[in-house]
Amino acid sequence: MGDFTVALNPPKTFRADILLSTTNNRTSPAARGFQTVLAFKPPRAFRGIRASVMPREGQQASLGDALVNTPRRSDFVEAIRRTAALSNCLSETSLHATVPGLESKTRGKVRDIYDAGDYLVLVTTDRQSAFDRILASIPFKGQVLNQTSLWWFERTKHIVSNAVVLAPDNNVTIARKCSVFPVEFVARGFVTGSTDTSLWTVYNKGVRNYCGNVIPDGMVKNQKLPKNILTPTTKAADHDVPITPDEIIDRGLMTRADYVEVSEKALSLFEYGQQVALEHGLILVDTKYEFGKANDGSIMLIDEVHTPDSSRYWIANSYLERFQNGLEPENIDKEFLRLWFISHCNPYEDEVLPDAPEDLVCELAWRYIFLYETITKSKFEVPSTEEPIHDRITRNVASALSSLK
Repeated sequence: MGDFTVALNPPKTFRADILLSTTNNRTSPAARGFQTVLAFKPPRAFRGIRASVMPREGQQASLGDALVNTPRRSDFVEAIRRTAALSNCLSETSLHATVPGLESKTRGKVRDIYDAGDYLVLVTTDRQSAFDRILASIPFKGQVLNQTSLWWFERTKHIVSNAVVLAPDNNVTIARKCSVFPVEFVARGFVTGSTDTSLWTVYNKGVRNYCGNVIPDGMVKNQKLPKNILTPTTKAADHDVPITPDEIIDRGLMTRADYVEVSEKALSLFEYGQQVALEHGLILVDTKYEFGKANDGSIMLIDEVHTPDSSRYWIANSYLERFQNGLEPENIDKEFLRLWFISHCNPYEDEVLPDAPEDLVCELAWRYIFLYETITKSKFEVPSTEEPIHDRITRNVASALSSLK
C-alpha cells in the first residue's frame, strides 16, 4: 500500500514564480452590489508566503509524514481488514421500514433523510460521491462525516445557529425542520479543483467573471486568491449549476436581504474554519455550506460543515515549497479519488465506471479519519461489529424519537 500512496499526490502541473496574496478583507455584498473584483498584480519574483498560511512556530512540522508513516495508519488499515469493513459499509438504509413514526425517505448522494414530523433524521452513509454520481463506499466514512460536522456545528454557534437537535448514533443527526434555500454557498480561497464547476477548470478555459466574481488574469493552479470569494450553485436535474447573486434574486430563490445575510455568514464561517484548520497545520482551501430559514425567520446552518466531503484540505507546511516546484499540494480530502477516476475514465459521460482499487478505498478511509483526528484532537473509535450497523441505528433512532415526543 505504501507504493500506491506515493502516487496519490500527482506529478508536476506547472512552474510559477508568483506571490500568493493572502488578503481576506471583504466588503458586504450590500455595499458593493453583487460583483466582487479581485485586484491582483503579480510581483516580479517569488518572495514567499505570509505567515497566515504557514504553521505557527513550534507546531508539528511533519503532518504530511504523519499522514503516510504513522503507526496509527497501519493499525487502522488492519482494523478495516480485521472487521471486514470493506464488505460491510453502510451503503443503504431503510429506517422507514424499521423505525415507527418515520413517514418517508429521501435519498441524497451521501445522506438518507427521513421525515419524522417536526424533525428530520439524517443518516450519513458510507457512499462516496463525486462528479454527481456514486463512486464507491468508504469504510467508516459516514461516522467520520457526522462526527466532524457535529464538532464544527458546536464551535460555529457564535457565527450562525444550526438545526441540530441531537445525535443519537455515530452516523445520525436529528435536526429541526426549516425552509431550505435552494442554493449552495461554495466558499473558495484558492484557484484549484478538477470538476467541471471548479474554479481552476473554468479559469483555465478563459472565464474571468465567475458567479459575480471578477478574477484577474495571470493566476495559476493552486494559487491563493487575493481574498475569499463565494461561487453559489443551484440544482438542475442531478448536477450543480453555477449561479450569480443577481440570478438568485431575479429567480426568486432568495430575497436580497436573505442573500446578503447568508453570504456574510458563509464568508465568516469560512474564515473561521481557515483559522482553526491552520492552527492544526491544515489549509481549508474551499468548502460549501447550505442554509435554511426557521419558522421565526432566523437563518440556520444545515447539512454538514467543513467535512472532507464538502471541503478541500491541504497540508500547510508543505504547500509553499510544492507550489514553487509545480507540484500538487498534499491533500487529505477526496481530490485524489477524483483524479484517479479522471485518469481512468470519463466520470461524467461513461455509463459504467471502473471499481476503485481496494488500496485507494482504504487510503481514503484513513485520510478521512486522519483529518477528523487532526482537527478535533480526538481519537476515532472504530465501531463494534457485534451488532449490525443498521440494527444499531434503528435502535438508537427509535429511542431518540421516543424521547422527543
